[in-house]
Amino acid sequence: MSTPALLDPPALLDRPGQRRGAVRGAAARRGPALAPAVPRPALVADFLALATLDPAVERLRAAPAPVRLTLGDTTLEHAADFEQWRTDEPGLLIDVVAEADLGRHPFRTAYVAGEPVMAEDGRRFVIESAATLRAEPRISTVRLIMACRRTTVSAGDRVRILHHLDECGTGRLVECAAMAINAQDGVAAVLALAVEGLVAVDVSRPILPETPVRRRVLPYPDPFGF
Repeated sequence: MSTPALLDPPALLDRPGQRRGAVRGAAARRGPALAPAVPRPALVADFLALATLDPAVERLRAAPAPVRLTLGDTTLEHAADFEQWRTDEPGLLIDVVAEADLGRHPFRTAYVAGEPVMAEDGRRFVIESAATLRAEPRISTVRLIMACRRTTVSAGDRVRILHHLDECGTGRLVECAAMAINAQDGVAAVLALAVEGLVAVDVSRPILPETPVRRRVLPYPDPFGF
């Protein structure tokens, strides 16, 4: 048998006029495979993880009462998925919407155009989708931090890390990790405290040695006034 016959697949041997280059061209025209749509429960999990790590979020409530939302001259009663109380914006109303459902959302036009939607009482309404919740590098950083949530941090490491931040204000991640002398992974210990809400890590950038870490405001009164 000739060398070309050994190299060509049987399907091409049956059609001698068709070249391998033509097959490659047809495959290229099909383009890359589309990423599967993200289901809404997965987006809600991402939203809750982001809220957990956001030091500006003070409280979060699911399924608040319906409100009247205004867009231009249009007013519509709508029940948002969540309401956030934030240090920078109290009473933010949020819907978490899968890509497949965006076309049916009553405020889809405002979402695409970036137009503000306001409640009659002044609260702002926004839509969170896969495009916003899974933006990089934030979502990868959030997942790395949340993966450390089951890391056990000893009392000694906990005190040393938090005291270091009390002394310096904002510390580099690598410096804070060095305070965890009892942990197998000092970085994981620091990130576990972030999940607990004791420290804040900047999730807008990748996890790096110089990632800034700072103390979060205590959720309860500090009797010593520290």
